[in-house]
Amino acid sequence: MPQGVLGEFLGTMVLILLGNGVVAGVLLKKSKSENAGWVAITAAWGFAVMAGVFTCMACGGPGHLNPAFTISAGVVSGDFSKAGWYIAAQMAGAIVGACLVWLHYLPHWRETPDADLKRACFCTSPAIRAPFANLISEAVGTFVLVLVAFAISSKGVSATGPAAGLGPYLVGSLIWGIGLSLGGTTGYAINPARDLGPRIAHAILPIPKKEGSDWGYAPIPIVGPIVGGILAGLIVKAVGF
Repeated sequence: MPQGVLGEFLGTMVLILLGNGVVAGVLLKKSKSENAGWVAITAAWGFAVMAGVFTCMACGGPGHLNPAFTISAGVVSGDFSKAGWYIAAQMAGAIVGACLVWLHYLPHWRETPDADLKRACFCTSPAIRAPFANLISEAVGTFVLVLVAFAISSKGVSATGPAAGLGPYLVGSLIWGIGLSLGGTTGYAINPARDLGPRIAHAILPIPKKEGSDWGYAPIPIVGPIVGGILAGLIVKAVGF
């Protein structure tokens, strides 16, 4: 097993536990943070990414936490040798993280009658269901994520990149900005593992009075981020970040 796989698993697990955790806290009934709103969700997702990246890097991983980013990194470097391992670890970590969210909020699922709200604690859905526009939104959000994340660590920013340990804070701020600016259309999955892993967990967990996992929408937060990530990777490679 290549180095970094455990880091990608644990980092993605932390990402989903904290990220989907805030969604559950805001949406589920009788939570102390019920109705805290969009700013709370977007801020916590930024912190979740920061925490996940730190966890991953501490365990020897690259801090991708995202198949779209792993693929874009392969486009930039030309090396896909670890991509399959990383993506599998990210998917497994996302499923485990979602299961931990379910366990953490265990009494609240029964108190929440709205099945759509319960599903939203796991995976994304669009504000307006328009498949092509939804796909574009996911591609644009991921394009910004990958492009700016590479820019943060580029030599053009400073001679050696950001100071040691600063990168995850900056990427967390980037996620917060993407959520506030671009997240209102689809809920900004911008990460196939973030959406598909918890969607699988939603399908298999014994959640009281749940309904379907909306598999008809599921391809969009997979394909859109991959397309956006590849496009950003091509630009990064061409510019020479």
